[in-house]
Amino acid sequence: MKVSNWVRIWLYVGLFMVLFQIVIGGITRLTGSGLSITKWEIITGTWPPTTDAKWNAEFDLYKETPQYKKINNGMTLKEFKFIYFWEYLHRLWARTMGFIFLFPFLFFYIRKMLPKDLIIRLGVVVMFAALAATFGWIMVASGLIERPWVNAYKLTIHLAIGISVFISLYWALLYVEIPIKRIVDKKTRSRAKLLVSMLVIQILLGGLMSGMKAGLFYPTWPDMNGDLIPEVLFHRPYWSVESFINYDSFPFASALVQLLHRMVAYLCFIYGVYFSYKLFKMDLGNYSNFPLLIFVLLLFSQVSLGIITLINSVGTIPVLFGVLHQGVGILLLASAVYFVFMFQNRTKSFR
Repeated sequence: MKVSNWVRIWLYVGLFMVLFQIVIGGITRLTGSGLSITKWEIITGTWPPTTDAKWNAEFDLYKETPQYKKINNGMTLKEFKFIYFWEYLHRLWARTMGFIFLFPFLFFYIRKMLPKDLIIRLGVVVMFAALAATFGWIMVASGLIERPWVNAYKLTIHLAIGISVFISLYWALLYVEIPIKRIVDKKTRSRAKLLVSMLVIQILLGGLMSGMKAGLFYPTWPDMNGDLIPEVLFHRPYWSVESFINYDSFPFASALVQLLHRMVAYLCFIYGVYFSYKLFKMDLGNYSNFPLLIFVLLLFSQVSLGIITLINSVGTIPVLFGVLHQGVGILLLASAVYFVFMFQNRTKSFR
C-alpha cells in the first residue's frame, strides 16, 4: 500500500510542532512563566485577556501564588504580561497541535490512506500526547500551593512524556520514509540501544537540573567551584529522603544531580565517539554515513552548549543557551534512535 505524500507532509508538520512545543516548554521554564496562568481551561482558556479589567483579574490570581509572594512581589503588569505570554503560547500551541492532528487523521482514515500498522503507531503518539497534557497541569498545580516553582520531579516526568510523544511520532515517520529491508548484526543494534538509553538518562538528569536550578550552584567547569566532587556530598546526614524532597532548602540534591549530569555527559560523549567509529568502519552507505555525520556534529554541539550554558549560569540561567542545549539534546536523541530503527529487519514496504 502506497502512503500519500500528503500523509508524509502531515507527519513532518506534526514532528516539527512537537519539537517546537518542547522548546517553548524550555523557554517557559527558564523564564519562570509556567505558573502565570493559574487555571486550566481547555475551551475558554484559548483566548487571552483582551481588556485591562481581564488582565488585572488574571494578575490578581497570580498574586495569590507562592511564586509572586516569595519571588516576584512588586512585579508590574507589563512584566506579568511577558511571563503570561510564554505560558499562554505553550498551551495554545498544544491545542493547535491537537487540531492539526485530529482533522487530517480523520480525513486520511476515512479515505483509507493510512496503513493499519501506521494507525497503531499513531495511536501510541495520541496516548503519550494525552498523558503529557494531563501531567502538564499536575506539574503546574505543584507550584501553586507551597513552592514558588513547579516540582522538579514532576517537571522531569512531564519532559519525559513530551519526549516520548516526539520519539514515537519520529519512529512512525521513519516507518513511512524508510520502507527498506536491511539486516545488520545484533551487536551493532545493541550498541545503538545502549546509546539511546544513556542519552535518555542524560536528558532526564537535565530535566532535574532545570527543575532544581542546579546549574546556579556550581557554574564552573571542569571543576565544581574548585572541587572535583562537591564537599556537601561527603556529609552523611544529607543522604536522606528529606534532602531529596526539600531539594530547594538544601544544597545536597542540586550538587548530586549536577555531578551525575556531568558524569553521564562524559560517558555519553565517549561512548558516542566509540559508536561513531564502529559504525564508520562498517560503511553502510547513504542510509548510515550522512546520518552518522549529523550525529557526530550534534554530539559535539551538545557538549559545547552544555559547558557554555553552565559557565554562564551565574545568578540566572541564560535562556538562549539553555533552550539550545535542550533542543539539540532532543535532536541528538532522535539521531541515535534513527540507528536503532535502521538496524532491524524490515518486512514491509509502503512505497
